[in-house]
Amino acid sequence: MPRIVRFHELGGPDNLRIEDAASRQPGAKELKLRVQATGLNRAEALYMRGFYFEQPELPSRIGYEAAGVVEAVGPGVDPSLVGRRVATIPGFSQNRYGVLGDEAIVPASSVAEYPAALSPTQGAAIWMQYLTAWGALVHLGHVTQGDFVVIPAASSSVGLAAIQIVKDAGATAIAATRTSAKRQQLLALRADHVIATEEEDLPARVLQISGGKGARIIFDPVGGPYVETLAAAVAPGGTIFLYGLLSMQPTIYPTSLGIGKAISLRGYSLMELHGNRSVLDQALAYTRERLEDGRFVPKIARTFPLEQSAEAYRYLESNAQIGKVVITV
Repeated sequence: MPRIVRFHELGGPDNLRIEDAASRQPGAKELKLRVQATGLNRAEALYMRGFYFEQPELPSRIGYEAAGVVEAVGPGVDPSLVGRRVATIPGFSQNRYGVLGDEAIVPASSVAEYPAALSPTQGAAIWMQYLTAWGALVHLGHVTQGDFVVIPAASSSVGLAAIQIVKDAGATAIAATRTSAKRQQLLALRADHVIATEEEDLPARVLQISGGKGARIIFDPVGGPYVETLAAAVAPGGTIFLYGLLSMQPTIYPTSLGIGKAISLRGYSLMELHGNRSVLDQALAYTRERLEDGRFVPKIARTFPLEQSAEAYRYLESNAQIGKVVITV
């Protein structure tokens, strides 16, 4: 029997349980994966606590991002997909389609093949991070040469993907992290500048780096009161893309600075791309091309076996990692 990971009550990683479950067959427009690796995301940490966009229906599976081999397809799905290596594109219901375990049923529209040169561990560390960053920075933000882009929580997998995308566009990537402990590693991972926000004045440093212009784009997963500080670093007419809830505090528009500098505070998530297939296909093609030619390389922070799923999520929440935490099966 396949093993799956579920939780029966809201809370943290200690509530995760590995359970045996009957094998299922895919329904219409679904396929079945033999899971080889699962990438962990902050979205699941919020979901298991009841703080995500979707509320869990207990007991609930968990997991958004799996790489594996297609074992079966349901009605209305191309049978030639069987045997192919694919990875899931987050944006489906974890209640219905959680992927952490040996086996997962997922919508066929939510998978994409990943480059053959990548391992399953790397395959589970691409679509969430690169597509999330692409949607805000390229599709909506039109990042280009000469731009200054601030990336808070830069050591996360999405943050590192954002650095690579900004550099690919010829813009300046300014990584923001709480302390200087990760400075050298972030510079080695191609950030142009690193600001330790608990040790340095972020707006002053951004203005210094940009020659007084400020950042045209800030790509922020934190939110909360610190948005007021970020606003002081934004260039006139610039945009703060808010794509996460890590502060767990209300985010209020920075009225004085916002009006004075015509700042846009724009909520964003990967879900937007799912609403427009042609845009999603552009994002996939853009990312796949750069993964294949080596411009983009996913950074794996650490791997854990399925039996240590709770420990893996605790490590994710510790903020000690640089890059993606992956569970291998």
